[in-house]
Amino acid sequence: MHVVLVTLKVKPDQRPQFLTAVEEDATCSVRDEPGCLRFEAFQSTTDPDTYHLVEVYRDEQAVAAHGETAHYARWAKASNEFLAEPLTVAQTRDVLPLALPS
Repeated sequence: MHVVLVTLKVKPDQRPQFLTAVEEDATCSVRDEPGCLRFEAFQSTTDPDTYHLVEVYRDEQAVAAHGETAHYARWAKASNEFLAEPLTVAQTRDVLPLALPS
C-alpha cells in the first residue's frame, strides 16, 4: 500500500470552506477511485487550524490516478483560498500492517 500524509494549515476564517472541500475530495476519492482504500482528515488538538490528511492507496499508480481526477482539481483550486501556508506531503508505504484482533 502507498500512504500519502498531508499536513496543512488553514486560515481560521476559511475553516468551513476547507471542511467542505476536503469532505468532497475524500468522499469522491473513496467512492469513485478503486485504488483509494481510505481517506481521513484529522484536526490537531493543539492548533485547530492545523489538519492532517491520511490517504491510503493500493499502489503508486492509484496515487497518480487520484491527481488526475476532477474532484482533485476542484480541491487544488479551492485550496488556494483556504491555505495559510504551503502544505507538506509525505509519500510513504506500509511496513508493518498490524490490525487488532476482531
